[in-house]
Amino acid sequence: MLFALILVGLVLVLLTGIPVFAGLTLFATVIVYVAEGNLGGLGDLVFGKLNTYLLVAIPLFTLMAHFMIRGKVVDDLFGAAHTLLRHLPGGMGVATVAACTVFAAISGSSVATALTIGSAAIPLMIRYGYSPRVAYGVVGGGGTLGILIPPSGPMVLFGVVSDTSIGALFMAGVVPGLMLAAIFAIYCMTEAKFARHPVKTEPRATAREALAALRRSFWALTLPATVLGGMYFGVFTATEAAAAGALGALAIASLIYRNLPPAEIWRSAIDAARNSAMLFLILAAAALLGNALTKLRIPVQMVELVTHYGLSQTGFLLAVMLVVFVLGMFLETISIILITTPVVLPVLAALHINPIWYGILLTINLELALITPPVGMNLFAIKAITRAPIGEIMLGVAPYVALLVVGLGLVLAFPQIALWLPGTMNYK
Repeated sequence: MLFALILVGLVLVLLTGIPVFAGLTLFATVIVYVAEGNLGGLGDLVFGKLNTYLLVAIPLFTLMAHFMIRGKVVDDLFGAAHTLLRHLPGGMGVATVAACTVFAAISGSSVATALTIGSAAIPLMIRYGYSPRVAYGVVGGGGTLGILIPPSGPMVLFGVVSDTSIGALFMAGVVPGLMLAAIFAIYCMTEAKFARHPVKTEPRATAREALAALRRSFWALTLPATVLGGMYFGVFTATEAAAAGALGALAIASLIYRNLPPAEIWRSAIDAARNSAMLFLILAAAALLGNALTKLRIPVQMVELVTHYGLSQTGFLLAVMLVVFVLGMFLETISIILITTPVVLPVLAALHINPIWYGILLTINLELALITPPVGMNLFAIKAITRAPIGEIMLGVAPYVALLVVGLGLVLAFPQIALWLPGTMNYK
């Protein structure tokens, strides 16, 4: 099949180590030139793809995260979670999952979540008697929530490429994200209760300690709630929410915490611009690839193939999820979204599959890509923190791979887990 050959060729190009945007651009340009003998119109195509209001959300959400991190607003998160949850079996692990969940609603990045929370949680867990393998696992697994719980960079990209409401995608990620966080927390408690060498449970926090912890983490909790609540109730769009979040983070970090001098504001802006420029280059390259695939009629052939074999919604989704899982072992999340989405979209329409549901299934599968070797970015993030052997980290995250597969299966079997909340929201 032509698409299979193209996919293999593209993966081989990207595995050479060439930058993703360069690999996609060169590959797509060669296909177009071979198919048509000229490259006319490609400039207009790229401009049209990037001339999109929704893309403004990417640098703004990135800026919000940088302000909160550089302003040390998120430093109180793990301490507050530990204070409130330390009395539970495996309380330190549960606290780490809780801190990852809240930080995910600030950063929109799984790697940033693993790095930031892991830097505080892993040494403390080991100090309290947890095995290093357990500590690596809970940070690696909890860190994956960064791209499922909104705001999420990959969701923004999927929304732009598929012309799907980003606000609805964000809302659709909330319940599955909280469900996975609960599954991780239950696993931490169960593992601690039946461990060969149980970790001693700490005393329950007093009312004064709990109130002090909540007071310290108040602003870190308020901002994501405000941003998501504003989108849910139709106060502002996803792009406006990003602007409100960036402005709120700036005010909190500079006026309340007073940890964000002008030099740090400038560095945050530079980092946000650099990260966004990289994503925009990749998005432009993906537009070229999508155009090349369309000229070769590959999306049409995919629809015809599915129709010919009479695949059901579930059968098609299982096949796509398997392909994405395999790709996730070799490619990073953005590449997978931009390579697969133009091919899959026509089939979703033909089979009447809700693109929001598919977007959440894809995102959970991309979470798996973050902790499956050989190119699991969260594995390398934990290694950067701990200098531990990569094999030990992989063994630690293995149970969370299984738990994510369970979560993926639940959302596949019960679409309303993802679709209920966006179905109740007020759109703007």
